Amino acid sequence: MGRQMNYSELVEGGASETQIQGFLAEGDQTAVTFRVPKNLKEAATETARLRGVSFSAFLRSCVINELTSGRR
Repeated sequence: MGRQMNYSELVEGGASETQIQGFLAEGDQTAVTFRVPKNLKEAATETARLRGVSFSAFLRSCVINELTSGRR
């Protein structure tokens, strides 16, 4: 079984936005802890609720969008 590519290899290899999004959405779940201003957290929670998704799903979506937005 071959080694899986990492994010930078996909970007440098010219992978499509869809391929990169798929790669980023795969893999085991891992816990992450970070600090943000209370107002930012509350605004993100409210936005997630208005969109009908969880806070975690909203953050994942934001990060995936940032990593695939053409800023290669």
